[in-house]
Amino acid sequence: MQLVTTPRVSFLRELADEILGRYGRGRMIVAIDGPVRSGKTRFADDLADVLRERGHRVFRASMEDFHRSREAQDAFGADTAERYFRYGFDESALRRVLVEPFRMGGSTAFVLAVFDPARDTWVQPKWVTGPADAILVLDGRFVLRPRLAELWDVRIALDGEPLDPADVLAYAEADPRRTASVVVDDGDEAHPRRV
Repeated sequence: MQLVTTPRVSFLRELADEILGRYGRGRMIVAIDGPVRSGKTRFADDLADVLRERGHRVFRASMEDFHRSREAQDAFGADTAERYFRYGFDESALRRVLVEPFRMGGSTAFVLAVFDPARDTWVQPKWVTGPADAILVLDGRFVLRPRLAELWDVRIALDGEPLDPADVLAYAEADPRRTASVVVDDGDEAHPRRV
């Protein structure tokens, strides 16, 4: 499907061409981080659409769908910004049911979501498969933290100052803009630009 050309789509096409030119064939994971309300989910959706336009099989996932339950988080102490930053997401499940099977290149199925944070409940896993050449676009808070950063082929950080207390902690520990392959100012969604 051909997308309508706008300044945003033109920017994303250039970014997609750069990503595809660098990584070529096989399974690739693009991770997009940014502070709360930076627009990372919309940016990831739009980038996925442009990669599809380029003829690639693209899967979308979000860290929001890999939360730990409130009960599981309670095992790590009082409900604080630090607890959320350090233990709010089930990184083991992310690795076990999404990243590792996705990396197997089509020989096994993977799961794009395990948890519904709005209802604080696990969801029935839907196992999906794809071709050997496929791209996973993952967005979410803290996806570029040091213990996860090595999992991604392309690391994109949306520019913006952290305001939420958990983001302030995350950025103090490791600012994702420093480890990103690409930093994007998406403050004006119609006209994103590289930083």
